[in-house]
Amino acid sequence: MVKNLTEGNPLKLLFFFALPMVVGNLFQQLYNMVDSMVVGRFVGEDALAAVGSSFPVVFLAVAVAAGLSMGCTVVISQLFGAGQIREMKITVSTALISLGVVGLVIMGLGELAAEPLLNLLGTAKDIMPDSLAYLRIYFGGAVFLFLYNSLNGIYNALGDSNTPLRFLMVSALTNIVLDLLFVIKFNMGVAGVAWATLIAQGLCAFISFFVLVRRLVRMENEEAKRGLKFTFFEMPAARRIAKIGIPSMLQQSIVSLSMMFMQGLVNSYGKVFVAGYTAATKIDTLAMLPNMNFSNAMSSYTAQNIGARRDDRVHQGYKACMFMVFIFSLIITAIIYLFGPQLLGLFLNQGAEGSAMSYGLSYMKTVSVFYILMGFLFVGNGLLRGAGDMGAFMLSSMSNLVSRVAIAYLLAHFIGSSAIWWSIPIGWGVGSIFSFLRVRSGKWQLKRLVNE
Repeated sequence: MVKNLTEGNPLKLLFFFALPMVVGNLFQQLYNMVDSMVVGRFVGEDALAAVGSSFPVVFLAVAVAAGLSMGCTVVISQLFGAGQIREMKITVSTALISLGVVGLVIMGLGELAAEPLLNLLGTAKDIMPDSLAYLRIYFGGAVFLFLYNSLNGIYNALGDSNTPLRFLMVSALTNIVLDLLFVIKFNMGVAGVAWATLIAQGLCAFISFFVLVRRLVRMENEEAKRGLKFTFFEMPAARRIAKIGIPSMLQQSIVSLSMMFMQGLVNSYGKVFVAGYTAATKIDTLAMLPNMNFSNAMSSYTAQNIGARRDDRVHQGYKACMFMVFIFSLIITAIIYLFGPQLLGLFLNQGAEGSAMSYGLSYMKTVSVFYILMGFLFVGNGLLRGAGDMGAFMLSSMSNLVSRVAIAYLLAHFIGSSAIWWSIPIGWGVGSIFSFLRVRSGKWQLKRLVNE
């Protein structure tokens, strides 16, 4: 259901808008989690390391898709908030066509670049065949990845986070069934989990598309009543999307590139360390979901209210989101400290000092203490992105990522492998300073994308 975020209590609105996004992303993360659990339990640690080594390259494709789709979300949210429904529909159509084409291009490039990228990461020779098979199958479904991300962004722009949740639940359950079928029944190994992910993403993209089309057809607008012709693609709409989408894509791509640099450092410590790191990052990704989705909710909320010229509500929403990330971060940190070994036990067997389990536990207990800092960074960046203040958004994101990689490699000479997880909160701290100062300055209010 379409939801207007320019009216009502900001705390309540943002919580109930973000909640389905959190649950939906939990199901989305099941794609990779179930892949890792099935591979780790039924194939072996080498296969788990193969999936983990390919993850930074997979994340690069996801980063490009998520970044470009964020351009759709912000522009469509501002148009919706401003009541420009016809222009909003044209932007939706333009976005789907543009991202569909980009997805096809990435599909072709990914097939060609998979092996060179894995070699660049220093992937071990004995896990290279499985890593390569996983990547090539994954890139075969890149167009579904791009269409799904753009569709999900459009629903969020319209204030609807419940519909994508339903689609993701069906998709995740399909993925789980196919994982077990392909790996256990048909003995397809790593390739089986890759095919399961491709099929599940394709199903989700198709259902999302047809439901969205039906919804948009029912939405009325005054321009259509006056007989104005609808166009499926307009360059002004594409330029608006690019203004937000390209910086977001670059930011997300830099995230993935930083992960590749980090993966290279991780790989240098051997397969056991890679397996522990991979398992810990799976739990870490889930733990960060509430803060990430409060950030996404803040973007849509900010964009709609900027479009409606309700800047006062943006300030209220920012405070509400900061309160929520504080509470959720404390809860999640407590869960990790209480149940860390059990959570890692989903992927790994118990082990002594120097085992994959011990490495993973050290990572989780160090990073989780600083989730509050990460939440402050994400919410501030969500506001800047929703306002269209992409220069400040990029500065905050870049400072976080560059400092993280630099510090990890520097500290590794002094404290060894633990430098990898200590660099993460340091990066969050640096980035959060930039975003907080920009939000306090109020200059983001001058970056509105839509005209009267």
